[in-house]
Amino acid sequence: MYSRTQNDNGTYNTRCLYCFMTIATAVQTTEELELEEAEHLCPEKALALMLASRNSTRSLVHRS
Repeated sequence: MYSRTQNDNGTYNTRCLYCFMTIATAVQTTEELELEEAEHLCPEKALALMLASRNSTRSLVHRS
């Protein structure tokens, strides 16, 4: 999940909404933005997914 803004000169910035890291600045096209966003490895999102997976596995084990 990303927040994109357009600068006065027509370029774009993008920021990760999980870790609030700026992913790219002054990017010329939305295609470039998509590439930059696809390469971002967000530690906050990875941790959240890991914890969610762990919790769902625990609930399955406790149901037996």
